[in-house]
Amino acid sequence: MLALAAERNPADVTTTEIAKAMNVTQGALFRHFPTKEAIRLAVVEWIEAQLMQRLGAAREAAPDALAALEAMFLAHVQFIRAFPGVPHLIFAELQQPEQSPVSQHVQKIMQRYRQALSEVLSSAQAARLIRQDVELASAAVLFLGAIQGLVIQFLLGGASSAVDKQVPGVLQLYLAGLKA
Repeated sequence: MLALAAERNPADVTTTEIAKAMNVTQGALFRHFPTKEAIRLAVVEWIEAQLMQRLGAAREAAPDALAALEAMFLAHVQFIRAFPGVPHLIFAELQQPEQSPVSQHVQKIMQRYRQALSEVLSSAQAARLIRQDVELASAAVLFLGAIQGLVIQFLLGGASSAVDKQVPGVLQLYLAGLKA
């Protein structure tokens, strides 16, 4: 699903195409997933598990909370580079006019991510690695917004090497705004 979503609008991907990409019959696909929405939900759950695992590992390996923010930022960007269908799928789900279990799960992931960022930011603030007047919820939103901005530039057809070159500058600008 993610490979197909990287190439085109995820809403237009059919279960026939998914089955073909997986080298299974459509019947076999529906034995495991009763609906196309169940497939999308399983993919979103996989995204959550993979992304949160990578973010957690980046956070744990960092020597302090400020380094953890940097490592988490880079881990997220690397995740998107490895799975370019992820932003296509996430953005497509968030644009749906009605709330579905899939879009609700995407929103839950975003809330969980903001919470993890707020915890790291709080630790950085307690260690006086960032300014004491930083509003943590806003800093978490800005962190995600910086990544989303880079992703959107990539999706709009910017040369990936040009976007990749912007990653360190965007990250350093974000961190400079926080530092004590």
